[in-house]
Amino acid sequence: MNIIAKQLIEKGAKAIVIACNTATVNAIEQLRAQVDIPIIGVEPAIKPAAKKSASKKVAILATQATSKNQRFNDLIDLHHNGAKVFIQPCPGLVEFIEQGQQDSKACNTLLAQYIEPLVKKGVDTLVLGCTHYPFVQEQISNIAGQQVKIIETAAPVTLQLSKKLIEQNISACITQQGQHQFFSSLVTQQQEQIFSQLWQSSLTLHTLP
Repeated sequence: MNIIAKQLIEKGAKAIVIACNTATVNAIEQLRAQVDIPIIGVEPAIKPAAKKSASKKVAILATQATSKNQRFNDLIDLHHNGAKVFIQPCPGLVEFIEQGQQDSKACNTLLAQYIEPLVKKGVDTLVLGCTHYPFVQEQISNIAGQQVKIIETAAPVTLQLSKKLIEQNISACITQQGQHQFFSSLVTQQQEQIFSQLWQSSLTLHTLP
């Protein structure tokens, strides 16, 4: 990750968002120690979920790697606010999304296997503990039902990034036009099509240097 961060800094990056829960819990402290620009992590919204839960039963949908991480479990211990927190690893879900099959019957069947038992336990708040999972938020909501609140982290992460840029006086001019570039360790026509589908606009995928 340090190599990727250095490449981004060389391209002029003035802040980096680690847009992955698993990468955040495993590498953010090391990365912050190695670079001198703001590093914003993505971590499951345990604290707001515990506050919003009426039943005091919260579930976090996470990757297997995140669910086993000590930093992640320490965050739950710190912020559960008296709520019972169920950690639900979701093996296979990321793969469906990355293959562009998030709307498939097989993906919905897998989601039902993970979510329905949580609803039966009385969970009324679901935390999306992986940045892939908002791409299947509609399916999750349909399975969980309207009585279950779904919380993801895009908005608070965006606010934190904005706050850090303002604190260090490195925010862009309001009139400045933003640009997007997309890099991947795997560049194929199929991957480019899937990225375009998820981004909801045609894009060009570049190989990581």
